[in-house]
Amino acid sequence: MTATLQVTEQPTAQRYFTPEEYLALEETAEYKSEYCDGVIIPMTGASTNHNRISLNMSIALRLALKGLDYDVFMGDVRLWMTKKRIYTYPDVMVIPGKPEYYNNRKDTVINPQVIIEVLSKSTKSYDRSDKFQFYQTIPRFQEYILIDQSRVYIEHYCKLANKRWSYNQYDEEDVALVFSSFQVEVALADMYEKVDFEAENEPEESAEE
Repeated sequence: MTATLQVTEQPTAQRYFTPEEYLALEETAEYKSEYCDGVIIPMTGASTNHNRISLNMSIALRLALKGLDYDVFMGDVRLWMTKKRIYTYPDVMVIPGKPEYYNNRKDTVINPQVIIEVLSKSTKSYDRSDKFQFYQTIPRFQEYILIDQSRVYIEHYCKLANKRWSYNQYDEEDVALVFSSFQVEVALADMYEKVDFEAENEPEESAEE
């Protein structure tokens, strides 16, 4: 009997990048990626509902905070978390006073007070768990809002003290989301304007063989 030589493929070694290498790649990349302590993580494309909710929230906050000492940023502005060595792109950020830029980069901030994430099927577990813990290392961070794009449902965290957060839920029975960082309310109807829940909840078609 002839012996058969079995060749076991070696797993590909994980490539680690410095923050500087990541930023250089991000300058010319066709699609945005996040960075987590050496690992580059490509971002998935956002749905139209995701984009609508982010835009609705940005517009509502800009109008409500007009004339006050706050800045509202959406999507393309990067956030750096020094303690965790993480770059990410929150859906919406509210910054009190002037933005503090990391290494004088006008595309990267470090001092959001409010962060809003629109939940997607692929990222909602991460947004609720690890990412929230990462955000808590930001000294100015006080308020975290998670918005479901498949139904009217919002999760709202407010910082009470070190390591202590309050938690509130909003659904279709509630009228408005009430912020704690400033005297602003955003109507849920405005937040979900033009969002198509039926399209979001349609089952994915299986690929033809």
